Amino acid sequence: MYRWLRSGLFVLPPEAAHDVALNALAAGRIVGLPRLLAGCRQSAPVEIMGLSFPNPVGLAAGLDKNGDFIDALGQLGFGFIEVGTVTPKPQPGNPKPRMFRLTEHQALINRLGFNNKGVDHLVERLKRRRFKGIVGANIGKQKDTPVERAADDYRLCLEKVYPHCDYVTVNISSPNTANLRALQDTGPLRELLADLTGLRDRLAETHQVCRPVLIKIAPDWDDRALEASLGVIGDSGIDGLIATNTTLAREPVAGHQYAGEAGGLSGAPVKAYSDHVLKLARRTLGPDFPIIGLGGITSGQDAVDKKQAGADLVQIYTGFIYQGPGLIRDCIQAWDEAG
Repeated sequence: MYRWLRSGLFVLPPEAAHDVALNALAAGRIVGLPRLLAGCRQSAPVEIMGLSFPNPVGLAAGLDKNGDFIDALGQLGFGFIEVGTVTPKPQPGNPKPRMFRLTEHQALINRLGFNNKGVDHLVERLKRRRFKGIVGANIGKQKDTPVERAADDYRLCLEKVYPHCDYVTVNISSPNTANLRALQDTGPLRELLADLTGLRDRLAETHQVCRPVLIKIAPDWDDRALEASLGVIGDSGIDGLIATNTTLAREPVAGHQYAGEAGGLSGAPVKAYSDHVLKLARRTLGPDFPIIGLGGITSGQDAVDKKQAGADLVQIYTGFIYQGPGLIRDCIQAWDEAG
């Protein structure tokens, strides 16, 4: 069924197809469309960061930036859903066109630029959700906020989403907000994480509940710089890591008509880059540090590769767009069978 639906959606430009698909999924809840697409629910529980995940396969941030479709997406069989990236105030993002489909590579290039309705809108959606599963909120900085003041934006967003989600992801790795990745450098990273872990502890005391805070990093690193920043992450008291965001590399899609487009490349071509970062992260951070593997999962075996590289959980996005809900089932089954 999904292949038939996808053939219709792929006639549309990528961003239009995204909007049509999500609205159709939400409307289809009335007749049980998401559950029909999901098929038989599979269970492979994972206990980590003080949270109980019904299975290890989550939806990455970016598909539902504003939390408008949590209930519909929650019926597709995901073990958890991450919404965002959200910023303190609404912002339109970069000019269109800003998303490009590289079908033969099962890939996308996007330069959306944190387009979202603002953190207050997301908070209202989180409050109103009926989905009882695990939901993470991904937070970022405003486009026009100087990078040296980025902590102000992250603090504001963290305070607002903290009581209404199950975990929070700090996105410092999008390539589509100017200078954002500078926060991955050891000095700024150390300051930012000290600031946010301190705030997390105060919020935990205020609300009498502990929400894990994770950091999401990019795949585009020199190994020496990556090891240095991972050392900072490991010493910071942050609760977990997501590896990785999209890549600026274009070698895997060289020659494609969209290869020259600015933005982050996601999907199958990013897998090798993400897996390398994941392996180095596990080696540097040790066996017990929570890591979510993301980037290039288009099959159940890809999820197993992440597990063997050191991931405790995985997230999908671009592969889900190409493969549909069947990818969720395939990943859960392969993960479970891998032991």
